[in-house]
Amino acid sequence: MGRGRAKAKQTKVARKLKYHAPNTDLRALERELSGGREDAMDIEPEPPEVEEPDPYDAYADDRYDGDDDDLREDDWIPPKKQLAGRLFGSPP
Repeated sequence: MGRGRAKAKQTKVARKLKYHAPNTDLRALERELSGGREDAMDIEPEPPEVEEPDPYDAYADDRYDGDDDDLREDDWIPPKKQLAGRLFGSPP
């Protein structure tokens, strides 16, 4: 209860926006969309991004730098399942 007035007002505003277009300055809109040249001169280009060395590179582990060709499916199986597979003779 009590939502009737709020809903009625929202409906009234929505109907007004839908059926009654506000006065729009189409010339100003055209200038804005065309990107006037006088505005383009005021914009300064961004300086090129300089890549700084990563201070943590020295601490990185070398085992993650190589190719992943030496990875096997067994590397992704949890140790308990690997052990169970070895004990019961079935592949994990």
